[in-house]
Amino acid sequence: MINLNEMGKQAKQASFEIANLSTEHKNKLLGRIAELLLEQQQQVLTANSIDISNAQAAAMNEAMQDRLLLNSQRLQAMASDIKTVINLHDPIGETFDSKELANGLQLYRQKIPLGVLGVIYEARPNVTIDIASLALKTGNAVILRGGKETIESNRALLNIIHQALKEQQLNPNIVQLIDSTDRMLVEQLLKLDQYVDMIIPRGGPGLQRFCLQNSTIPVITGGVGICHIYVDKLVNIDKAISIIINAKTQRPSVCNALDTLLINEQLSEQNWQKLVNALEQHGVKLKGDRHATEKFASIAPLEAGELDKEWLSLTLGIVQVANIDEAINHIREHSSGHSEAILSDDLEQCKKFVQQVNSAAVYVNASTRFTDGSQFGLGAEVAVSTQKLHARGPMGLEALTSYKWIGVGDYLTRG
Repeated sequence: MINLNEMGKQAKQASFEIANLSTEHKNKLLGRIAELLLEQQQQVLTANSIDISNAQAAAMNEAMQDRLLLNSQRLQAMASDIKTVINLHDPIGETFDSKELANGLQLYRQKIPLGVLGVIYEARPNVTIDIASLALKTGNAVILRGGKETIESNRALLNIIHQALKEQQLNPNIVQLIDSTDRMLVEQLLKLDQYVDMIIPRGGPGLQRFCLQNSTIPVITGGVGICHIYVDKLVNIDKAISIIINAKTQRPSVCNALDTLLINEQLSEQNWQKLVNALEQHGVKLKGDRHATEKFASIAPLEAGELDKEWLSLTLGIVQVANIDEAINHIREHSSGHSEAILSDDLEQCKKFVQQVNSAAVYVNASTRFTDGSQFGLGAEVAVSTQKLHARGPMGLEALTSYKWIGVGDYLTRG
């Protein structure tokens, strides 16, 4: 039986132990995790195969199975991301905003770890390694709660992390896993404000809302991507098509994949045809508004609520808009605040889009698929925050730090 209160207490104590660990020691620990990940890949893949079999037996959809799947290539990528984190600057201990006050007090701020992170996530076992590596680099302890579908994979990955911690004579409670499917434990975790400093849910809208409504701990929400691309009337259609295909089909089951394509009504019929043909050739199922369905019989009509749906599959919504203003208003109404892009050769239109679209990541003539900690040079990410406070976009090392004020005087008193 898992005792969440005891787990929180252990995590808090462990956070003190890692908070002041040297960068060299933290990097050595991370390097060992990367090595063990490859040395013990067979054990991890065997555990993952059990999760996949259970997912298939439970008729889990293909998008979720893709998120769940581990293979040699993905394990290699996970190890590579850890090595990137090793090479990143360690923000802990960094000082900034140094100044001397009129009274002689030397004042500055110093970056410190947040303390204990509680991370709740679904389906993707690679998140276990991503979170652990970023937490360890920034001197944070972490309590992980993966979904029931990843339980065997996460246990195997935790064994690797614990082996590395023990080899480095470090407390294994720095990284803990709630390896139970009991949902009551999630509710208990959300109330551990005595020990946990931040909750980060990575999952669907239901999980995000549940955490926001039930947590007594600050919550960073994100990871739900209803992403848009606006195709302007002045556009290189061949280059635009390559971006749209990439955004939709490279990995449709992830949060930065394209969900809705907004097309300027002045785009020529020939370019419409080229775009639709290319998408259909890549196996994309198209669902459109009245304008789109009138143009092409192969485009099915959008149903109520589907413009607010994260597809996570090879389904794409298509909406015709009169101009950029209508596109921006559509994004404001339907976007989750994750990633949006404009495809245009009109610099003024691009500038307007960037200024007025306020999602966490906004692109000009580039795929939404770039919204990723690894792609942004962060090594990995804990989540993609769609909030505006504390952290936004892919959350890397800086997002897992806070700071304290330090004042130095010469036996100084306040007058």
